[in-house]
Amino acid sequence: MKSRLISLFLLFSAVMFGAFSVGAEKKEAKGKPTIVFTDYVHDFGTIHEEGKPVTTKFEFVNTGDAPLLILKASASCGCTRPEYPKSPVQPGKKGVIKVTYNQKGRPGEFSKTITVRTNAKEGKYKKVVLKIKGNVIPAPEK
Repeated sequence: MKSRLISLFLLFSAVMFGAFSVGAEKKEAKGKPTIVFTDYVHDFGTIHEEGKPVTTKFEFVNTGDAPLLILKASASCGCTRPEYPKSPVQPGKKGVIKVTYNQKGRPGEFSKTITVRTNAKEGKYKKVVLKIKGNVIPAPEK
């Protein structure tokens, strides 16, 4: 009877040890991506309404330890178009979100936001808000 109890104890210990090690491997493999931008605001300054649309690039790095996915990047207005990487950004690697603003028919000051949604797990980095701003000089009247 005593030997059965010892055998059960050893079996139970082996199972528990194995379960904990598997759980630890899963936890290590998941990791957390983190997105950090170089700049969060871009000022185009003064631009002319009759000019070509203006573009800027927001650079970021995945400072986490798991692949970063940009799930969506959406602008606050149809005059602003963000483009973002569709493939995962590996840990330590950089990426770019390209933003184009079409100023035709929009004279005056402007301020637009781009909301970037990611798989990052850190609270304030899961959703990042970028901003573009400037002043559009009206086209001369014809």
